[in-house]
Amino acid sequence: MDYRLIDAKYVRDFVVWVKFSDGVEGEVDLREELSGPVFEPLRNVDLFKKFIIHPELQTLVWENDADFSPEFLHDKAQQAHPAQRLSGH
Repeated sequence: MDYRLIDAKYVRDFVVWVKFSDGVEGEVDLREELSGPVFEPLRNVDLFKKFIIHPELQTLVWENDADFSPEFLHDKAQQAHPAQRLSGH
């Protein structure tokens, strides 16, 4: 499925609110995902806050070229709000 991230906002710590074109939205805590050479720099909250939505990839990206796939973020948002999965919204 084609998951397009259409909005994202920094919430707190390592939590981002995301919204997808299919209506799925929710807070995603990425703290546990920030390991390895590309993601460890994002443990600095000031750097973590500086994500953008890449216009072609339709996902979160950071200035150090770190990114998460839109499918991964979509799944995390659905896990945070399972009622959306059941209702489709």
